[in-house]
Amino acid sequence: MTIRLPEFKDGSFQGGFRAYEPRSEPLVVTPGAPFASRTVFSAAHVVADPYADGSPDAPAAVDWDATLAFRRHLWSHGLGVAEAMDTAQRGMGLDWAGAAELIRRSAAEAKAVGGRIACGVGTDQLTAGSLAEVRAAYEEQLALVEASGAQAILMASRALAAAASGPEDYLEVYGHLLRQATEPVILHWLGPMFDPALEGYWGSGDLDAATDTFLDVIAAHPDKVEGIKVSLLDAGREIGVRRRLPQGVRCYTGDDFNYPELIAGDGQGFSHALLGIFDPLGPLAAEAVRVLDTGNVTGFRELLDPTVELSRHLFQAPTRFYKTGVVLLAWLAGHQSHFTMVGGLQSARSLPHFVRAYELADGLGLFPDPKLAEERMKNLLSLYGVNQ
Repeated sequence: MTIRLPEFKDGSFQGGFRAYEPRSEPLVVTPGAPFASRTVFSAAHVVADPYADGSPDAPAAVDWDATLAFRRHLWSHGLGVAEAMDTAQRGMGLDWAGAAELIRRSAAEAKAVGGRIACGVGTDQLTAGSLAEVRAAYEEQLALVEASGAQAILMASRALAAAASGPEDYLEVYGHLLRQATEPVILHWLGPMFDPALEGYWGSGDLDAATDTFLDVIAAHPDKVEGIKVSLLDAGREIGVRRRLPQGVRCYTGDDFNYPELIAGDGQGFSHALLGIFDPLGPLAAEAVRVLDTGNVTGFRELLDPTVELSRHLFQAPTRFYKTGVVLLAWLAGHQSHFTMVGGLQSARSLPHFVRAYELADGLGLFPDPKLAEERMKNLLSLYGVNQ
């Protein structure tokens, strides 16, 4: 098994090719029960319908069978599913109508198989609006998620970022939502590296001031906040926030650059996990957490630390296009029959990016059938004019 890969340096083709020998045996991981020491969610991608006649502006066409099959794969390894988040191309190809259908279907599937699920609540019915309209949009989505039986994740809102005049507007809107939530929710702070429209969230471009407002929201309603997800790619800031949380409020890391150390924790605490990178890493991540369940922090780090290079590659700037690499790896791993994304987002990354993602994932043993992954990678290369 060899594959002819183009040579790149700093993203530029060097005019030559090299023979790469893929790993012959995958990492073998046995599915198992949920974890004891950490709560772990994988934010899951959606599988597009490759035969749909659509366009980047058309409603998302989803292959529901393949999408739900991937969620069953994650649940089989003991992972929870964080549904209709940005990994599912929320606001980048998946509109609210598609997200609502995804939530209904996935929540029903979770109930049928006994899987844990939490679903994103946002305001993507709106492109812009008043604070009252933002509240109403949040309320509509919260009602749907709660009616489905899933836990709610209150996501950051582009419309709120545009409508709010300062911290007091965030306190008012989130306070209103938390008071009416029937069960404790997860609050999600998504940084502008994931969505530039969220610059200045919580009413300030100063992260210290924004952090204070975020914590004020939680402190005012600790009984309605089960946890927070912090996606700022800043381990030090996450640790600082984690140490200031009220008793009983969990921190779920959303840091796809520094997750091993944050999940492992320190003498003053640790983070649970709600991560997009645990979509392609699901089985390996599950195995690592089971090792951590035994108290073996060193073994946990030995399994998970080598995955960071792949994660940092997939989430490199512009970070919001990490979904393309996630879906590439799902296709190479055999979880879907094609490399097509809603909104045509498969075009959002380059050939050098794909080549490096393939090598790093193969080196970790992430492909259950390395030969299939090799054949599919050769097919992709051929579309770019690379003959084997």
